[in-house]
Formats: sequence, structure tokens, C-alpha cells
Amino acid sequence: MRVLFVFISLFGYLFADEEYLVKIKKDLPYFYTYHQGHKIKVQRIQDTNHLLSDDYTKTSRECPPFCIHPKSAASGVETIGEIEFVDYMRDKDALIVDARLASWYEIETIPSAINIPYNIFEDDDKKKREKILKVLGKADDGSYKNAKTLVLFCNGIWCDQSPRLIKELIKFGFPASKLKYYRGGFQAWKLLGLTTVVQKEN
Repeated sequence: MRVLFVFISLFGYLFADEEYLVKIKKDLPYFYTYHQGHKIKVQRIQDTNHLLSDDYTKTSRECPPFCIHPKSAASGVETIGEIEFVDYMRDKDALIVDARLASWYEIETIPSAINIPYNIFEDDDKKKREKILKVLGKADDGSYKNAKTLVLFCNGIWCDQSPRLIKELIKFGFPASKLKYYRGGFQAWKLLGLTTVVQKEN
């Protein structure tokens, strides 16, 4: 009986490995997160012949405005890759921020992301700005002692929306050390076949 149990366990282990040929990292085939109240399984597309077929296959855009951006978005802000991004997605004290315009966010985004459009602080609506900063951890005394870690992304390394929002946040006192820049953005995320949330058909 014990031999049969070991065999079944081993078979299950081998089957599980076969089920996830394309993992996020060696010991992480998938994980769960929440997006607007819905539980979402995040994994990579398992079809090893899958090719991108949407706007994110495009390699060349007019520069300006779609120039390749530096690795660093601002002094003191850490630039991260996909594994670090995934770790922050699983961290309850971090917020994933899609800095693209609402019209892009409403079509498709990365699971768990909230939308703070890059240009939201570029007008003079101080009341709106303060309300957003409070949600992000600004205290009543004006300090950022409760600041959340924000992980910002936009369309890709040719997109300036998340760097612009990062600079705006710093301008209004948000600590650079609490800001993380996912430079690869949505294009790199999709290139790796990672789960996205389609919220509205384009």
C-alpha cells in the first residue's frame, strides 16, 4: 500500500510538472491575485508556439514622442524586472499602478493594477491631488511615514507615462525609495505570455 501511495504521489508530481511546462520561475508555475474583487490566476501562456498578434508586436514608433527611455526613471527610484514585479504583486503592502491613460487601462491591464493616469497631477486641482496622495499613504501631518510601495508601469521602454507620473509624485513629496519602475511595462509582460485582464473589447 505504501509503495502504491509513493507511486501515486510521484505520478502526481510528474504530471504537475508536465501541466506547467512554461513557469514564471523554476519554483513558481502560477499564483493568485485579486483584480477589482475577482480572484485571478497569474501564469504564463502554456502554448510554446504562441506568438503576439496585437499592438505590442510593433517594434518601431515615431520618436519623439515614443523614444527609448533610460533605465532609471528618477534618482532614488529602483528599476525592476518581471520577477521583482511578481514579488510585489504578492506583497499586500505594495500597490501595482498602471500609469497609462484610463482608456488604455479600461481595455486591458496587468492583474491587481489600479489606474493612476500619468497626467492626473499635471492640472491645478489640489483637492484631487491631495485625495490621491492620502490614499497612497500621505499622513494628515503632511509626512509620508505611511507611504505604500508603488510599482509603476506603462506600455514599455518607449513609453514615458510611468516615468512622468514618478516625477510628479516625487515633486509632491512622495519618497523616491517607495517607488519602483517596471521599465519593460505591458509590452514585456505580454512578450513573456503572462496573464492580463481584458476588461473591455477594443
